[in-house]
Amino acid sequence: MLSLVMQCSMPWILRCAQNDKLILQTHPRWSALSSTRCPLPQKTPRLGVPTSPRLRRTSRPLHLAAALIFSASLAAASTVTPAQRPAAPVLLKGGEVHTVSGAVLPKTDVLLAGGMIAQIGTGLKTPAGTQVIDVSGRRVYPGFLSANTTLGLEEIAAVRATVDTAEVGLINPNARTQVAVNPDSELIPVTRANGVLTVHTTPAAQSEAQAAPGLIAGTSTLLRLDGWTWEDMTLRAAVGIHVYWPELAAPTRRGTVAADDRQKKFDEQLKLLRHAFTTARAYAQARDAAGGRPTETDLRWEAMRPALRGDQPVFVHANSLHQISAALDWARAEGLKLILVGARDAWRLADRLKAADVPVIIGSPFDLPARRDDGYDDVYSNAGRLHTAGVRFCIAGSANGAMDLRNLPYEAAMAAAFGLPAGEALKAITLYPAQILGVGGELGSIEVGKRATLIVTDGDPLEIPTQVSLAFIDGASIQLHSRHTQLYDKYRQRSTK
Repeated sequence: MLSLVMQCSMPWILRCAQNDKLILQTHPRWSALSSTRCPLPQKTPRLGVPTSPRLRRTSRPLHLAAALIFSASLAAASTVTPAQRPAAPVLLKGGEVHTVSGAVLPKTDVLLAGGMIAQIGTGLKTPAGTQVIDVSGRRVYPGFLSANTTLGLEEIAAVRATVDTAEVGLINPNARTQVAVNPDSELIPVTRANGVLTVHTTPAAQSEAQAAPGLIAGTSTLLRLDGWTWEDMTLRAAVGIHVYWPELAAPTRRGTVAADDRQKKFDEQLKLLRHAFTTARAYAQARDAAGGRPTETDLRWEAMRPALRGDQPVFVHANSLHQISAALDWARAEGLKLILVGARDAWRLADRLKAADVPVIIGSPFDLPARRDDGYDDVYSNAGRLHTAGVRFCIAGSANGAMDLRNLPYEAAMAAAFGLPAGEALKAITLYPAQILGVGGELGSIEVGKRATLIVTDGDPLEIPTQVSLAFIDGASIQLHSRHTQLYDKYRQRSTK
């Protein structure tokens, strides 16, 4: 959407500026332009331009100035060029290889060919023309994977025009995050510069256009952070349906809501959610009974058929104890393949989660406790407690949305500081999310036959001073500069006198 507006509006604005030669005294940059009229389309009004002739005469300079500023902000998309697939194999020679799934291999070579990891070992025989990169003294890790983020759907959270995370309405299973992804997001180069190379982009519960949060938000997609278009970036177009479990809201400081009213609203939302799945199941049965004969199609219920068949998981976003407990009961009754997301209180129900073999995608360990009587470290130690209980889990991070997803390794480090073993913390952002999302055979560890998506660092990536020096996505070396590095390089040149 934003790219389309940029492409369509910028040429028109520039053409009007040249033809009109308007004097825009609001900005000295345009003070040389003189004032004449520019004909506007009579049938199709442009964005932000009044159609009344009287309004055009009085308001046109202000609208044109606003449009120029808006288009300039849109034009500031990422200039990082997607990587070209290497024509020859690449050999990473002599590094300390952290396979994650197995032992650490000192002074080991890794051969990348055809976008895959072809060989791992020492003294490897390489094909003619192989590009050799000496990584002696450095470490090789699999690329990090965030299992829950809005990266690609959100640029600046406070600017509504740059946020496309949710659709209006309560039941939107047919909303697809895949087609809404912006491959030119400035946040993508920033994120991958710290080793996060794959993300699970998910729909949000609520847009600014609606007061109540949605219940079924849509389907998520798995992306590799390199590509010209969202088609190029897609690894899995539809990973699963996302359900946001309703919360029995507590009174707020600004006013109280009667307990009966809160309970009534909560019951209505649950009824609507159950009705949606009942309707979808009836629709699926009718479609199956049709035996391929033409029938009326409803895109909402069609999108839910893979989840009802058990081919896709249902991601339930739930944090509090009663939400998680109710979601477990509901998923068992519906016969769904459940994955919990957020799960702040998951450690309190670790035994049930373990018995039901329900994986958990933990939110940010940087979050604060939700209740006054919670321990200060309850959120920090959530991952460690789940690990001790034998619950499958991973850490998704991103406490403040897509803008700080680059901090994913440090969020794993926080969990390691509060009871999670360091090796498990690394797995929580590499192998475990890949396994939970169904791509454990392709990503998450350095093994022969897996995708060559990995990073080369000068130290432990869970430590802040460590720098990522090289990164590969499907065997292609990607650029690691971003707006952050550009600003860093700029201000290094500033005189200190």
